[in-house]
Order: sequence, then C-alpha cells, then structure tokens
Amino acid sequence: MTCFHLDDFLAGWIGGASSVIVGHPLDTVKTRLQAGKGYKNTFHCVLTIYRKETVFGFFKGLSFPLASITVYNSVVFGFFSNTQRLISKYRYGDGRHPSGMLDLTVASMLTGLVSVSLGAPVDLVKIRLQMQTQPKRLLAESFHLAGSGNGSGIVPLHSSSLQIQAQAQPMYRGPIHCISSILQTEGLQGLYRGAGAMILRDVPGYTLYFIPYTLLCNWLSPDGSASPHPWSIWLAGGLAGSISWVTATPADVVKSRLQADAMHQRKYRGILHCISHSYKTEGIHVFFRGATVNAIRGFPMSATMFLTYELSLKFFRSL
Repeated sequence: MTCFHLDDFLAGWIGGASSVIVGHPLDTVKTRLQAGKGYKNTFHCVLTIYRKETVFGFFKGLSFPLASITVYNSVVFGFFSNTQRLISKYRYGDGRHPSGMLDLTVASMLTGLVSVSLGAPVDLVKIRLQMQTQPKRLLAESFHLAGSGNGSGIVPLHSSSLQIQAQAQPMYRGPIHCISSILQTEGLQGLYRGAGAMILRDVPGYTLYFIPYTLLCNWLSPDGSASPHPWSIWLAGGLAGSISWVTATPADVVKSRLQADAMHQRKYRGILHCISHSYKTEGIHVFFRGATVNAIRGFPMSATMFLTYELSLKFFRSL
C-alpha cells in the first residue's frame, strides 16, 4: 500500500480557501500594524482602515491569497501528512502507525522549510497589496526630479496635472502587475525578499502548529477513537493556530518589514539590520506588534482550516 495520498492535497486546498476568507480582514490589520505607521493599537488600526477605506479596505489583496494560499495550504497539509506516513513506514514498517513526538517534529520542520519556497512570493505580493495605502509617491517624486533638471528646480506647470494623477493611482494595479513590477525593479530575488525571516518563522512555527493540534486532539478524544469529534478538531485547530502565530510573531514582524520595505525606498539591508534598527528605534515591544491580532486571527483561521481539512478528507475517503 502506497504512502502517498493525493486526497491530502485536495483537502488542504479546500481548507485553505475557507481559512483565507475567514482570516484575511485580520491579516490586513496585522500587516498594517507590523509594517505601517501611525497606528496606536489594534482597535485604532481597525477604525482607521474602516474610516479611510470602508469595509473593503480589510479585503484589500484578497484575490491573490484566495488563488495562491489555497495552493500553498494544499502543499503544506499534503506534504506534512505524506511525510508523516513515510517516516512511520520506514521507522515502524507501517505508514498508518501513530507518529511519535520525534516523527511529528521532523515532519513539521521539513514542512516549514518546504513551505517557504512557495509561501515567500505569495506573502510578499499579499503584503505589498495590503500596504497600498499611500499614493504612488515615486512617480510624483520623479516629476520633481525632472523639473530640477531645467536649472530652476521648479516643476513645469503643465506637469502638475500629471503629478496629481500619479498621486491618485495605487502603485500596483493588481497581483499580476505587482509581480511583474517586482521582477522588473528587484529581479527574481526580489520575490524572495524576507524568505530568510520566513524560514525562522515557519520552521518552528509549523512545529508549534501540528504538534499542539495532534496532542490536543488526542487529549480531547480520550476514548482513542480514530476520528475525533468535529468540535474537538475545531477547538484543537484553533488553539494550535493561536499558539503557533503568537510564538511566531517576532519573526513575522521582521518578515513583514522586509517584504514591505522596498515599496518606495530600501530601508533594511537584511534580517540582522532590520532587527537591530527596529529595536533601536522602537524598542523590544516592536517585535510583539500584532501579537494580539495574531492570537485572535489564528484561532478562527486554523479552526476553519483543520475542520474543513479533516471533514473533506473523511468525505474523500468514504467515496
């Protein structure tokens, strides 16, 4: 009997779609808190977004994660489940043998490492679109520079309408335009900006995601039933998501800042420079910015993800 199951990937895709819709509004708030300016706290950030951008501001950049994070979650859950079975097969001779703590740890860490190859570009584009609250200042600045070339340092009068038009336009027209712009201005490596910080976030992050979920499911199902009750899955998934996201917040702050950094001008030279600069200018508390949002957002997202994944898997395997 083969250890590779395609239904894990399909169930992960369905779970991913449902979790994105549930979690995207708070994900936008989290990104603005971590990489934006002028927000006093979570509540102030929510009010500011609503007043300036209406309810649609919370769903800015949704189309891209809905299309891509579904694939990302499909890979994450499919890879983790199949790796888990492969480890069990080679260690115990049976892919269905319950995984030990070491098995879960190895499978989780490998999943976190593999996820970055697909997740880094997805997160980068999502964050660039979510951070699109400012006008296209680079174009406006270019008119000023062009005007300074005539020796007077004054922008010609006829360019003022173009300047106003430039300021009214967002920097990116959508996900595809965002990707092409990044490739043109920053190259292929630009799509993987913040990938190092993402490894620091996701390798331990997925370990503190899948292990608590498994332990909590076992604890909430003391009768040892093979299929936990949907309520147990929902609660275990939600708590695992909150635990994972809160502990991953410091690395997530660094990742978000690096990925949002090059929208207008480069501020950070790398991970260490971002950490030291953030600490010097804003103090230690900056690395826990968005932790409350992560805890709140992590619960419904992960609860939805795991519940939809397990129910979809059960459905496919009953066919």
